[in-house]
Amino acid sequence: MDRYKVIIVDDDDVALENLSFELGKDARFSLEKVAKNGKQGKKVILKTRPDLLFLDVEMPDITGMELLQEIRDDISWNMKVVFYTAYDKYMIQAIRESAFDYLLKPFEEQELKDILARFVEQAEAGQKATLPMGMPLRSGQTFIVFTPTNDMRALRSAEVGFFRYSSDRRQWEVVLNGQPPLALRRGMTAEQITQYSPCFVQIHQSYIINIDYLMIIKDSKCLLYPPFDKITELLVSRKYKKELQDRYCL
Repeated sequence: MDRYKVIIVDDDDVALENLSFELGKDARFSLEKVAKNGKQGKKVILKTRPDLLFLDVEMPDITGMELLQEIRDDISWNMKVVFYTAYDKYMIQAIRESAFDYLLKPFEEQELKDILARFVEQAEAGQKATLPMGMPLRSGQTFIVFTPTNDMRALRSAEVGFFRYSSDRRQWEVVLNGQPPLALRRGMTAEQITQYSPCFVQIHQSYIINIDYLMIIKDSKCLLYPPFDKITELLVSRKYKKELQDRYCL
């Protein structure tokens, strides 16, 4: 069984030693690295790509919140953050920063066990919800996507008009019927999106449409049936147009 990778970023030697010791008791987790300041922490986080990060709030060179802000755009994998600190005044800000949990120093052993158990429960649920490559869903079946805050959202292909990629934010979003666009977790690829359903077809580097809504390709643009008939941005690149023609005999 693959173990979940853990990193601790904390300048308090005693707190770091205590947490390392307790984590070592749980065979499901592997403590990969420790760092004692924000600069080191940033380097080991991006290199190791941990599943779970225990992050001190106050360090000599930077706060934990500032560190998260610095690396936010570089986190393309699913990483949960537990703020590890002696100051409970940071509780509300931790929640606002989408922290997975909050561990106060000194902690009780059961508190850490509860956090680890909840992490494993959510991680296993996410793995079960992830579609294996090569097994597309039937049109209309429910599939699961993850938001930038790692929330799980259930969707049906019938409510999806298209997906578009924002180069500024470096992430895909899905345009839905009667709802605001939903941003997807960074790191999601076009290949992963098209695996959700055979009706999701890429037409451009930045667009994936629901082929069930395709009405016509005109002037290198896809026009869709209602309720997405007002959309005019769906450019078809030469590469994907040829693939569309061959696939659907257009």
